[in-house]
Formats: sequence, structure tokens, C-alpha cells
Amino acid sequence: MIDINALIGPYPFRLVPHPEPGVLVRVMDREGIQRAWVGHLPSAFHRDPSAGNAELYSALKPHDARLIPVPTIRPDWPRWEHAVRHAADAGAGAVRAYPPQWQLGPDDARMRELALACGEKKLPLLLTVRFEDLRQRHPLDVAGDLTAAAIRSLARAGSGVRVVVTAAGREMIEEVHWGLTPDEQRRVTWDISWIWGPPEDHLAKLFRTIGAGRFVFGTHWPLRLSQTPRANLDLLPGELSNAPLADPERLFG
Repeated sequence: MIDINALIGPYPFRLVPHPEPGVLVRVMDREGIQRAWVGHLPSAFHRDPSAGNAELYSALKPHDARLIPVPTIRPDWPRWEHAVRHAADAGAGAVRAYPPQWQLGPDDARMRELALACGEKKLPLLLTVRFEDLRQRHPLDVAGDLTAAAIRSLARAGSGVRVVVTAAGREMIEEVHWGLTPDEQRRVTWDISWIWGPPEDHLAKLFRTIGAGRFVFGTHWPLRLSQTPRANLDLLPGELSNAPLADPERLFG
């Protein structure tokens, strides 16, 4: 089991208790998670994420057998191409980008350039729809959710692109998936951190209509409970209980 959506570091809008790598490893041991792709939460809100990436690489080094870095790269910042090359050389699992926080629109050419550059290095581009529900957000948190149009634009950027979308609900997933061609659909993978289980059974409905192979395991820790996605998998109906999720390490297979 690989958690593709874990974070370390403080959150600017509320207290997040103990968002340290050592605590994450203990959570993984408790939940039976072997490895995690880990991003640096504060970097989403930095003008220049390079210092946050350096902190991420350093913080994860003592746990490098289990915690895989996922650096944040802004395509509107100088030398971002160098950051992509460094991420590949450093063994990153993916690259994170946050268009809403950086005010990059759905058709921003720089985001497509980043997606293509990541694809050339066999690095998935990891996007986050939201950190928190709109009803929970601090008044200073003015960035909106990632839009379906932005995801579709990146999926259409090129055949080598692989996009992993985290913290999306059923409505967003269906809006994007059914608006893409079959080839484009195969370029987009979704984590299950924000998909409802019983009684709504959104996860089961998506597995039946889209297929479990388009989804990967993600917790959105420490902003959400790590037990939730595991519980939702355990509560799937019998015919879906053994449906295999995608292997995030084989997205370019």
C-alpha cells in the first residue's frame, strides 16, 4: 500500500498537530502503509517553493526507505526546469503544483509546459483540488478549488503526461472523466482521500462506472484522518472488495 497524498509541515490557516515525518511513519505503521509520497504543505503558499523543497528533501532523508519526496514546482518561477531535473535525480515520486494558489488559469500554457516536462522525466504531476472544505476555510484563504477545466487541459497536453488528482469528490471526477476521450482518461488518476463511502457509496459507484484501476490510495494526512480511506475500502460491497487500485509506481508502464 502506497499513500500518494501525504504532507509534512505547518498549515498557515489552522493548527495541524505534529506534522513531522517521524509522526507520519508511526501513522503508516498503524495503518499498514508501506510507503508514502510526501509533499511540503507550506510550499503551496510560498512565492518561491525552492527553500521548502530543500527542507522537504532534508526532512525525509532519515526515512528515505519509506517516505518519497514530492517537491512543489511553480512553472511561473525562474529555473523551474532545473527543479524538475533535480526532482528526477533525487528520486521524487511525483511533482506537486497548485494552480489556484498561484492564480494560474485553466488554460495557462506554463502549466502545460510543466506537465510535459514532468512526463519527459517519467514524473506524474500531482494536483490538489482543495485542502479543506469551503465551509471550513479561513477568510484569508481566498484561493478557490481546482477546476475540472484545468485538469482536462493538462490531460490533453500530450500523450506522455500523467496527472494524479487528489482531494476530488465524485462530482468533480465524473465531470472530468466523461469529458475526456478514452486515451485522455488513461492519463488521469484519482486518489480516494475525499470520496465518500457509506451511506452515499460514492466510492463504490465510481468503481463500478469508471473502474478501480483509475484510482490510487491517498489519505491527505495530516489535514484529514488517515483511517478514512482505508475504512471506505473495507466497507465496499462484496463484489468490489477485491478490486485492485492502480499502482502509482507504474503509471508510466
